[in-house]
Amino acid sequence: MITLFFLVINFYKTQQALQWWSCRQSLKMFLEAEKIRDGLLQESFTIRRSLELLPEGNLELSANQTQELLKKIDNFHQSLAQLSDRLFPVYIQDNLPLAIQYLLEPWLRSHSHIYFHLDMPQSWRHESADRSLIILRTIEELLRISLPDFLTQISIYICLQQQANVGKLTLQITYPDISTVVFYKNLPEREFICQTFRFLTSGKCFCCSNNLSVVCYLFW
Repeated sequence: MITLFFLVINFYKTQQALQWWSCRQSLKMFLEAEKIRDGLLQESFTIRRSLELLPEGNLELSANQTQELLKKIDNFHQSLAQLSDRLFPVYIQDNLPLAIQYLLEPWLRSHSHIYFHLDMPQSWRHESADRSLIILRTIEELLRISLPDFLTQISIYICLQQQANVGKLTLQITYPDISTVVFYKNLPEREFICQTFRFLTSGKCFCCSNNLSVVCYLFW
């Protein structure tokens, strides 16, 4: 009976975690769709209208019109490339360390007040694309729930290592004061992320606090 009880509890926790993860990924897809509707589709419509409004029978463009259209097409191309990278991150099939670094570039630009330190190996074993995607999404979700909305001095250390045949990733977030640590170390969402990672990869994931830091370990 005791074994059955713990099995039921574990099933319930896993179910909660997967439902939370699914909602997060669905929200991400919704936001991407909104960006396409408000950005790419609008941009393509603008380019088309610019061509339609050319004087009938005159297919020659002035230098200014040519530059304007080229600029719009370049922006459109860049937006498509960024969308492609968000849906299926670059390097994910070939080099996990580079994929992690590329994933973090937008975070580095948008969180200039945060100190990032990355410790990535020069080479890495072959990693399946689906496994790499889970690792990247796990890092992303851990960062999203762990960073305050307000500006404050935080340092983030990410280390990727291989121990025998086991991959290990360490994510350490150091906060400025103990009250912030207390708030962030017990977030239920963090356990949802770890539970999902364990279920999807058959690996291990756990987090602990150490002085002013919250440290998460991923093994697979």
